[in-house]
Amino acid sequence: MIRFLLLFSRQGKLRLQKWFMSVSEREKKKIIRDMTTTVLARQPRSCNFLHWKDLKIIYKRYASLYFCLAIGNQDNELIALEVIQRYVELLDKYFGNVCELDIIFNFEKAYFILDEFLIGGEIQETSKQIVNRAIDASDMLQEDDSCEWFEVELFG
Repeated sequence: MIRFLLLFSRQGKLRLQKWFMSVSEREKKKIIRDMTTTVLARQPRSCNFLHWKDLKIIYKRYASLYFCLAIGNQDNELIALEVIQRYVELLDKYFGNVCELDIIFNFEKAYFILDEFLIGGEIQETSKQIVNRAIDASDMLQEDDSCEWFEVELFG
């Protein structure tokens, strides 16, 4: 089970966070600070897995973003790495080669995509096509709602 997922820049700026365990705000800030400093301090050719407290930390850098997640000691690191890869593929499909600015300006869509893929720290759907269809359906629904609102405002 995934405990938390963090996205941060090479400068250590947090761009997205998703917690699948109950943690106080103070503890979250400490974990975020620890994760960013620990991961950013590692050499580029280092292993993408590390032990931290009673968790395994798995991270991967894509362009200027680090995708970092924590799993239990009994969980498989390679599956966690595949979760990161799949999430990046979903973001790439939606944004067309996702970058840090896409996450900054469209964070609600990045969270939505993550929620379509993961629920409660577990993979909800393994098929990229099914997740993409759900995202497209949500976008169509949003467009329909905004058109209806526009028509009501315009035509009263």
